[in-house]
Amino acid sequence: MKISMFMAAALAVLISISASAQTGQKPAREQYAERYNLLVNKLGTAGVGVETLLDRWQTDYPDDPDMMAYRFLYYFTKSQSTQAVAKTQDKFLGQKPIIELKDSSGNPVKYFQETFYDDDLFGKAVKEIDKAIDKYPDRLDFRVDKISAYVAYEKESPDIATMTIISLIDYNGTQKPEWIYPDMEKVDADFFDAMIQEYCVSFFRNASARSYNAFMSISERMLNYEPENVLFLDNMGSYFLVAENDSKAALKYYNKVLKIKKDDLTAIQNCILLARKDKNAKLEKKYLEMMVKYGETPQQKQAASLRLKQLS
Repeated sequence: MKISMFMAAALAVLISISASAQTGQKPAREQYAERYNLLVNKLGTAGVGVETLLDRWQTDYPDDPDMMAYRFLYYFTKSQSTQAVAKTQDKFLGQKPIIELKDSSGNPVKYFQETFYDDDLFGKAVKEIDKAIDKYPDRLDFRVDKISAYVAYEKESPDIATMTIISLIDYNGTQKPEWIYPDMEKVDADFFDAMIQEYCVSFFRNASARSYNAFMSISERMLNYEPENVLFLDNMGSYFLVAENDSKAALKYYNKVLKIKKDDLTAIQNCILLARKDKNAKLEKKYLEMMVKYGETPQQKQAASLRLKQLS
């Protein structure tokens, strides 16, 4: 019987561990890590033999943080499958279709690559990362793993992901933890804010009603702790401008941003778009003048100047 190179790699790793066990010596934690990396590099995070290796690692070192993270990753990866799915919208989760065909009537049919999850395996993944968070509550990367898994799983309806992010914001705001994020020298307030904003941007790009609500709810909660954070004030303006089509409410937030940071280009650009959409030339001129003054590039300033001339 022929054994593939992949099976051979898995067997080599497992035989190595078994040999250590038979001599009565527990493999060092570093040995497990090395063998895991060897196996994953050849077979992938959910390849043959990975679960067996992780089970043995867990038996010998039940509180090892890397082992906990890898067990989560194993079940999360194992739970996934992808399909090309026909949809009517132009974008799905912010992505364009992988291919566009026509049906028998000549109507366009857009196909998107969509990832589906086995509920049982996904549930196991969540249990594993919850164990890691319970043991190491200030490991921010574990929190990110859990949130990112829910974002992927829930797609256009990120309800649990939103609650999990808000819970993290509250923990950060009330407990003031000394966050740990492997390979990052400094995990400060700016790092935390940027991380939360990445999720906000992702939800905004998804452009579903519930994703917009997630975008707004998370931004609001951040403002509870940092009321003058222009990042999340800009988000609130964008929520009202795009999701609610409420120019008045959006303008209120953008003006609040500009009182705090007069050269905030996000607020200035969106105010120009808002005024143009509402055909309010007077208001547009006001923010075009600000763009001429604070624009980052000569092109931005020149475009604003030309538009001002057109409106004069």
